[in-house]
Amino acid sequence: MSDILEQLAEVLAQRRQASPDSSYVASLHDKGLNKILEKVGEEATETIIAAKDVSDEASAKALLAETADLWFHCMVMLSHLGLSHEAVLAELGRRFGLSGLEEKAARNQ
Repeated sequence: MSDILEQLAEVLAQRRQASPDSSYVASLHDKGLNKILEKVGEEATETIIAAKDVSDEASAKALLAETADLWFHCMVMLSHLGLSHEAVLAELGRRFGLSGLEEKAARNQ
């Protein structure tokens, strides 16, 4: 599955260089970080609402679609900041073997 993230990262890098008039990704980058963060927040809210409404297969599919939108916009955010999905995956990998409580306590020190 990380191949899909790699492919998406490549497409996002290509589209970042496109004209804002012809590419949604380029238009987000052109509008700047605040607009990208606004979209991440919007998609996070839509994901939460969709999760609260899951009751059948159709609503579960809607949640998956909203989560995909959220991940997409997070990838755009990372790209804008010069960060990669690989760094996020590495951080998740680092946390393996730690309890969630231990990991959270370590961040607060």
